[in-house]
Amino acid sequence: MAEEIKSLDDLKDAVSGADLAAAPEAEAYVPAEPQRDELGRSYATGKRKDAVARVWIKPGKGNVVVNGKPMNEYFARPVLQMVIGQAFSVAGVSGEFDVMATVKGGGLSGQAGAVKHGISKALTLYEPSLRPALKAAGFLTRDSRVVERKKYGRRKARRSFQFSKR
Repeated sequence: MAEEIKSLDDLKDAVSGADLAAAPEAEAYVPAEPQRDELGRSYATGKRKDAVARVWIKPGKGNVVVNGKPMNEYFARPVLQMVIGQAFSVAGVSGEFDVMATVKGGGLSGQAGAVKHGISKALTLYEPSLRPALKAAGFLTRDSRVVERKKYGRRKARRSFQFSKR
């Protein structure tokens, strides 16, 4: 050891000295490199409940195709269509990407959530600078809530049979 630190002032002087200049500078968020295939698409997998969505995005006019059908035909409820569009609106790229998704498992609500999760992940791979906005909105976190299994001796997962005193 070159010098001995006996007080907090000595520690402050040691830290503010040459050691700080030699240390690498703390940089702000640096986006990663975009990940695209030879066709200019980005791929991601989204999950929600029991549904799993495989999602490909590429620059386009905003067409969304789910399991070979247009989005408004596959997800007939406007609420589900809004859920899918949330990722684009938060990122500020509405109508700029075409989406091709295949979904399996679960119901329509879980499938819509899985497609939203997949779109969000694919957007961050296509354009890493969109990550902070999507992360702040919570779209990159997989919602891991699933249906609780039924237990033996119970009517449902937690509901017991009706108790009879006599």
